[in-house]
Amino acid sequence: MTVSYGRYKKYHPWLYQPRHPILWWIKKWAYVRFILRETTSLAVMFYAVVLVLYVNAVSKGPEAFAAFSEWLASPLSISLHSVAFLFAVFHSYTWFNLAPKAMVVRVGTKKVPESVILGANYAMWAGVSIVLFWILTTI
Repeated sequence: MTVSYGRYKKYHPWLYQPRHPILWWIKKWAYVRFILRETTSLAVMFYAVVLVLYVNAVSKGPEAFAAFSEWLASPLSISLHSVAFLFAVFHSYTWFNLAPKAMVVRVGTKKVPESVILGANYAMWAGVSIVLFWILTTI
């Protein structure tokens, strides 16, 4: 009896790869939420690119900064920022809700309750938002 591992054997179980439709994830709400959360990270990337462009415009002088500020005041830019802001808030909300599952904190032998981790995340988010709002409105 000879055993051949190097040759293809038709219908071998580990070679079976079923085909899935491209929108397979819309059948379950949990999958839709996951895809939305991952897609909303593009809004975070958008804000990072805008920040880099902002720093670039500042470094090029007053004319470049004025042109960039004018673009930021355009209706297209305001609508893009509005949508990106909503996506970023959704991304943050879903990420904070996942934090207790991803981060298990122990004090001694006891596990910190998920509600404490969740509350700390939201408190920090609110605190940073209030401080940033105060800084931006008083300058």
